[in-house]
Amino acid sequence: MAQNPSLKNAAISAGLEQVLHYLEKDPETNIPKIMKLIDTVTPKDWYAKQRAAFRKAIEEKNNWYQLIMKVYELDPGVRQAFFRNFILNASLQGSARQEEVSARENCNVPWAILLDPTSACNMHCTGCWAAEYGNRLNLTFEELDSIVTQGKELGTYMYIFTGGEPLVRKKDVIALCEKHSDCEFLSFTNGTLIDEEFCQEMLRVKNFVPAFSLEGFEAANDSRRGEGAYQKVRKAMKLLKDHKLPFGISACYTSANYADISSEAFFDSIIDAGALFVWFFHYMPVGSGAAPQLLPTPEQRTEVYDRIRAFRKTKPIFSMDFQNDAEYVGGCIAGGRRYLHINARGDVEPCVFIHYSNVNIRNCTLLEALKSPLFLAYHDGQPFNGNMLRPCPMLENPEKLRKMVHDTGAVSTDYESPEAVDTLCDRTTPYAEAWKPQADKLWSESHPDQAE
Repeated sequence: MAQNPSLKNAAISAGLEQVLHYLEKDPETNIPKIMKLIDTVTPKDWYAKQRAAFRKAIEEKNNWYQLIMKVYELDPGVRQAFFRNFILNASLQGSARQEEVSARENCNVPWAILLDPTSACNMHCTGCWAAEYGNRLNLTFEELDSIVTQGKELGTYMYIFTGGEPLVRKKDVIALCEKHSDCEFLSFTNGTLIDEEFCQEMLRVKNFVPAFSLEGFEAANDSRRGEGAYQKVRKAMKLLKDHKLPFGISACYTSANYADISSEAFFDSIIDAGALFVWFFHYMPVGSGAAPQLLPTPEQRTEVYDRIRAFRKTKPIFSMDFQNDAEYVGGCIAGGRRYLHINARGDVEPCVFIHYSNVNIRNCTLLEALKSPLFLAYHDGQPFNGNMLRPCPMLENPEKLRKMVHDTGAVSTDYESPEAVDTLCDRTTPYAEAWKPQADKLWSESHPDQAE
């Protein structure tokens, strides 16, 4: 009789709990021993690629091994909570539950949910999607709590705060972390509201990780975020490093800052500051304030593609390029396939960058939202392109987004200045057409058997 996948994952989780406890005693000595044990007792196909990469890192003591050792410099309680919530709850047991619900309900179930506690922000940065919502909207604590509670029933244990500036609601954010101690919470933040008191709260709840928004070095960053913003982020990073707290960087690359933001000097500066991860986001020209001139050219995007992949082999930091790394996640991850976004008015959106929706969380359950027309259109249409360097239905396949919005009757959730989908897609079509030849060339060179 076939083994129940949930029972198998539960057994593996229990074993990993013991492994993590053992590692705490002497990680440098015990990590190689544990790797050998894992290879012996787990199925050969269980996270085979990840295990192979991990084994190589241990044997060569390369940049990934250095990153692992940096994790062991963190506060022990925070580190243990991260391993338990992120690896066991979100990535192992949670993923099994997500697959189970997805198969039963024939819809996507997200690994992570992005939430806007508020639309309010103390900054107004060029190209920020949140600016399109205005600054007077909020999800109540009870609504946030309900979303997380519903999410856990579906197997979702990873929650990411966006905004606005989420830490305008720092007391509610911490209260949510405390109530749902089995979840991992991450927050995009401008860093200006992180102080000694908040660091102590992070140490207390143990399951909150900030990602600071940086657009490069001081001149480039402050040109979008205002004078003095860069130094404020540096101050917040130092505060967290001194308290042995984890953090990362969120970086939006444009035609103006792409060279700085993907440079070795930038990587080295954030690594020296203590960052454990950096997420790169391609500029998205959404809303009435969009600046299409900030869209990277095909040559500029290719340079970012090459640089990030090169540094991934040498630098002790986890880096992900959310437009050029789609091959690692099977294409577009929106629409609940890996994540969804709920804005501060409660609109449930397939993508944080694309502001259209059929449903509001105040009028439906999370599962009902995932089965709404626009979400099912994503479910049925993904991947939107066989070339994983052209994953997005807005940026690289605008005809797909145009059709999904029209077919499902989704409406704009930009309440300050509603934008018709045709207006948005007309703006991204020239970019898509310019990028296609270069994307096809890159894809055929790296994946000759999959090229269109």
